[in-house]
Amino acid sequence: MTRQTPAQALERFEALSPVDPAQMVGLWRGTGLPTGHPLDGVLENLGWFGKRFTADGRADALLFTAGERRLVPVDPKYVPLRLAVRLSGFGRTGAARNLFSHLKLRFRAEETVASVKTLAFRGMLSAAMVYDKQPIIDHFRLIDGNRLMGVMTIEWDERFYFFELARVEEAGAAAPRPVTNPKP
Repeated sequence: MTRQTPAQALERFEALSPVDPAQMVGLWRGTGLPTGHPLDGVLENLGWFGKRFTADGRADALLFTAGERRLVPVDPKYVPLRLAVRLSGFGRTGAARNLFSHLKLRFRAEETVASVKTLAFRGMLSAAMVYDKQPIIDHFRLIDGNRLMGVMTIEWDERFYFFELARVEEAGAAAPRPVTNPKP
């Protein structure tokens, strides 16, 4: 993916339409958007798959791959966030990937770890995911019927981490509904 400046990514995000939380239900594959944020490439290196949103307004905020067909929801409460941002260079190494492959099952979430609701971000109401045990909010906007752009905000950090989500059809699930613009 082409690297953008944070200002370019934010401008793109702000030009997108809002999305309603109910339209996000299902499984989504994530991809980071490189902008020079310290966490660029870290999640991907650790085997990040994406997110899952449930019909009751809850979410698996961090889904990681475990083998070819298995996803593990990781509880972000186990992530020392300030340290992870400070030592993000290590997060992009093979040693970090190897270490996390052994830890992710221990960090497995027993239940959903975030709530999804409509919140304002930079003057627009749209879906947002609020982490239960971390000072993080992911704000979402609509790219098209099956893709979202997200911006992760950390309460104590003025920088934004940008990512995209693409809807994934889950085996045995009903066909996903494309996301559309919410009614005004």
